[in-house]
Amino acid sequence: MTLGDTISLSLRNLRQSKLRTALTTLGVSIGVASLAGMVSLGVGLQEQILGRFLQSGVFDAITVTSPSLLGVPGAFLSGREAARGGLRGGGRGGSRQPGPTLNEDAVKQISAIDNVREAYPNLRVPVQMTLGDFSRAITAAGVPMSSRGEGTFQSLSYGQFFANDSDSACILSLDLAKQIAEHDPGSITDKSLTLSYAASHKDGDESDPGNVFQVRRVDVQCRVVGIVERDTSPLLAGGGGFASGLTIPLGLAKTIDAEVVANAQSFLREPSQPKSYGSITVKVKQAQFTQDVEARIRALGYTAFSVIDALRGAKNAFIVLDIVLSLIGSIALAVSLLGIVNTMVMSILERTHEIGIMKAIGASDNDIRRIFLVEASGIGLMGGLLGIALGWGVGRVINFGANVYIRSQGGTGGTLFSLPLWLVASAIAFSIVVSLIAGSYPASRAARLDPIQALRHD
Repeated sequence: MTLGDTISLSLRNLRQSKLRTALTTLGVSIGVASLAGMVSLGVGLQEQILGRFLQSGVFDAITVTSPSLLGVPGAFLSGREAARGGLRGGGRGGSRQPGPTLNEDAVKQISAIDNVREAYPNLRVPVQMTLGDFSRAITAAGVPMSSRGEGTFQSLSYGQFFANDSDSACILSLDLAKQIAEHDPGSITDKSLTLSYAASHKDGDESDPGNVFQVRRVDVQCRVVGIVERDTSPLLAGGGGFASGLTIPLGLAKTIDAEVVANAQSFLREPSQPKSYGSITVKVKQAQFTQDVEARIRALGYTAFSVIDALRGAKNAFIVLDIVLSLIGSIALAVSLLGIVNTMVMSILERTHEIGIMKAIGASDNDIRRIFLVEASGIGLMGGLLGIALGWGVGRVINFGANVYIRSQGGTGGTLFSLPLWLVASAIAFSIVVSLIAGSYPASRAARLDPIQALRHD
């Protein structure tokens, strides 16, 4: 019996029992839809979470601080000692060397390292923000122009990004904008607000030893050019420090930071003394260069930290999640396999006389076995295709409903169920394989039938 004859005979047998075949195929499709839906949920969540982190530049960013910030003044740290905050040379006999300072020279030095895309200070300046009757003390975060389209600024709820690095403009978070104009936060766009801060200066000639420092109020007019959904946080903005609802261009932040009086130390600092930064952010060209650049920065004596290791941990967590979801989805598929076994066994009982005739005219046991296996694989193929279509449709409906709810709460919608081509192919192949496994017992049972007994069967 040729392969074509086997396939033709198997398809004819499936058509003769249309209702039974349709119900069995529907059961397999529900199992495949459940399995594919569960796995696509895990894939969708992984793409949403890891994808947004990768786009935000978290994994190609390194936060650099001075060793003195670790509570070890004057210590020169490198490598693991820097991470632990220990002293080079350790012990009581170890020598102490001055730790490097994070200033503009340090930024230029780090920027010159191979595979470094850019380096910039993380500036958070205290200001008094005033817009109409609204007034509040707030911390303004300096944002470089390279942040356009990254992290928090991937999409703006209203307006646009800064025009240039020294633009007298600002971007507010949606929460802060709602506090100013609760019912129409977008109306704040293009309005001008005032940023006030205390600046120190010397009264009189700087050569006069008797001159004294004085504090004056400085007002900066800033136009609200945009509103973002979230506060500018260290993770989403690629900077250090804490979340901020007000962002300004980095050039403007440097101007304010150079003269603002934030504490006694800044008040007493000599104007000629170089400005030091609490931390800087280093962006590498590609994520695979992060660890190498981080090691080189530590070799210069700075403390460096990146979250590239968190990516591996997150991937491992999603692998476990996919396995758990696959096991849950396989329950429905396992139940449908019992339907395949039942269908094949009933087919043997109905076609026992036919099997006896085929054996009597020369069909071998392998020919009979192949007929039933082809029937089982046909049910698996049709069930897999229908299951993928069913799973995709249900996923679209759930995703649409979830996005409607998320947007009603002020969030950003996304694709919760992702069905890539590899998952489609894997689900169909898995459906065929398990259908063959389910049909192997009925096929072997049919092949073992005695032709004489089969011919006598009514």
